[in-house]
Amino acid sequence: MPLDIFGLSSNAFGKAASSLLAGGAGIFGRVYAAAFATGRLEPELQGASPSSARSWRQRFRAGLLERRRLVEEEGEFGVTRKAVLSTADGREIECVSIPMPGHDGDSPHHTLCLSSQAGCRMGCAFCETGRKGLVRNLTAAEIVAEVVTARAILGWDCRNLVFMGMGEPLDNFPELAQALSVLMDRRGFAYAAGRITVCTSGPAGGLTRLAALGLGRLNVSISLNAGDDAVRSRLMPVNRGHGLSALADELRSIPRRKNFVLGVNYCLIPALNDSPYDAQCAAAYCKGLGRTLLNLIPYNPGTQPLGRAPTPDEVVRFTGWLEQSGVQVRCRAAKGASIMAGCGQLGS
Repeated sequence: MPLDIFGLSSNAFGKAASSLLAGGAGIFGRVYAAAFATGRLEPELQGASPSSARSWRQRFRAGLLERRRLVEEEGEFGVTRKAVLSTADGREIECVSIPMPGHDGDSPHHTLCLSSQAGCRMGCAFCETGRKGLVRNLTAAEIVAEVVTARAILGWDCRNLVFMGMGEPLDNFPELAQALSVLMDRRGFAYAAGRITVCTSGPAGGLTRLAALGLGRLNVSISLNAGDDAVRSRLMPVNRGHGLSALADELRSIPRRKNFVLGVNYCLIPALNDSPYDAQCAAAYCKGLGRTLLNLIPYNPGTQPLGRAPTPDEVVRFTGWLEQSGVQVRCRAAKGASIMAGCGQLGS
């Protein structure tokens, strides 16, 4: 089976090319960069002879994902796009291009929301993906191929990356870690760690392993959704074996650079986690974690909704309670709900 170039760092690719191919060491850097830019393995364009190019293709491949469907939604800040992609064995995964407004002088840009698994075993009550269960982990090559396919084939501008699509990234830690290494490789996409965010529900030990990678500028956000163990356990089964206190201990292990802000995501669901008590618990929990930014996300009903979406007034009211408690809050603008591309809606 040929090695998938999208799952290899440039150093690993160079070593493999040197050992497997005569003259492979001479052009591997150009072959690598071109594959990430175009999505194709074309060594003949980098000087390989026809026979040498055949040898390259016998040893390596560029495993692009197949485009199955593409849907779009116009919004206040631009077009939200969702792509349904297929792996080589026919598993469907989804990624989303999210328009983002500029802040502090930055121009508007797009963030690519990536999947790390086909399905998910976390079973969060508000999440469409969780109802599917875990089908299988994605390989590092397949995770990276989402970005290659989005950029080279779909023509999407992907300034930032966020692991907030299908699956729990830290439940697929070895492949996530390898994918991060490849995405940041200087001969490939060369994403800075500060342009990547890993969003997690916080399975036991996952954040500790992530911190051990030593990626000091990597952004991390936690899917909280309740500051009370009983409420969070009803919404998120992961909390039943690894409660809020244990989660807080792991969050504190994350290296804190000077300007680090921990993202805290809170999906606001009427009658389930939107009371003054819920706001008080969430605020107290955030204050115990150092500098945080709470992203308030209005619930997006899926095919089997827990209830309705909150009204704008309910969002404003809950935001006020948090701010009165001294929590920095940012309200997420609704994006992609009409095409099942909003938070918690992937994999329907």
